[in-house]
Amino acid sequence: MSRNKILIFFTLLLMIPSFSCKKTDKLKDTRPAIALVFDVGGRGDKSFNDSAYNGIEKAKKELNVQFDYIEPGEGADKESALRQLASDKYGLIFGTGFLFTDDINTVAIDFPDKKFACIDYSVDPNKPIPPNVLAIKFKEEEGSFLVGAIAALMTKTNTIGFVGGMDMPLIHKFEAGYLAGARYVNPKINVLVGYAGVTGEAFKNPAKGKEISLSQISKGADIIFHASGSTGLGVFEAARDKKIYAIGVDSDQYYEAPGYILTSMVKNVDVAVYETVEDYLKGSFKGGLKEFGLKEGGVGYVYDEHNKDLIPQTVINKVEELKKMIIEGRIKVPSV
Repeated sequence: MSRNKILIFFTLLLMIPSFSCKKTDKLKDTRPAIALVFDVGGRGDKSFNDSAYNGIEKAKKELNVQFDYIEPGEGADKESALRQLASDKYGLIFGTGFLFTDDINTVAIDFPDKKFACIDYSVDPNKPIPPNVLAIKFKEEEGSFLVGAIAALMTKTNTIGFVGGMDMPLIHKFEAGYLAGARYVNPKINVLVGYAGVTGEAFKNPAKGKEISLSQISKGADIIFHASGSTGLGVFEAARDKKIYAIGVDSDQYYEAPGYILTSMVKNVDVAVYETVEDYLKGSFKGGLKEFGLKEGGVGYVYDEHNKDLIPQTVINKVEELKKMIIEGRIKVPSV
């Protein structure tokens, strides 16, 4: 055997223990294993996905769990990602976004010993939710009601706007709440509504968002609320260009256009994710539908050091009064 071959042989021998040790260390981790599959956009979207990740990260730190995630690419097979995780050590698996609904149902039936949770699960009254699936939904209409009230109390033109992404029932909830809140405090308010499209592409078309916003601004809108994913970046651009206010969605979007974001309707996906992990660890995880509204801390609006100088205290006092009335059931917010 040549000298070079001998060196290669012993080098390979030395490498084998290092691989074995890694595997052994991994096997020693007996903490409960949680996994998550991201929605379109993945981590770094400063919104929906990041909020879900924050909930899992908090659970890792405070509840002593291990977790992994899969970030599907454009057009990736969500079912395959879920199936891959279910075939592994993970006992609780999250799918973020309504597009996971059918895939989670299918995989959950094949893996009855695993638990699944779907954020924004699309409930079909003709299809039962598998017993090992938690369908997580939010009362977006309640948070939207509050920012609608803020817009109606703050407008100087008596005209405000709404820009939706995909024209679909989930986004209709944002619209319905926004309109209801605005009209509750100002019955004569003029609300302009526009949607970017009828497919998933409508959530990632900033040019369309700007086009709709400029049209609404030309008709007098001086505050525009969007529920349109990254299409909303176009709404913010129009707000900067025309010196009006925009209202963000899902997470605090102040930094997307400082000085032009009046507030944001926040959807606390992190709260829902954390509480689901907590229930799973306690053994109290139950399949079925669970909704998070104002009462559960699932939705709300932003009022902090960044926008406190934009919104008068009298407006905040009124909105907090409305919030209390919704929680107590004295105001029923429509979702359609």
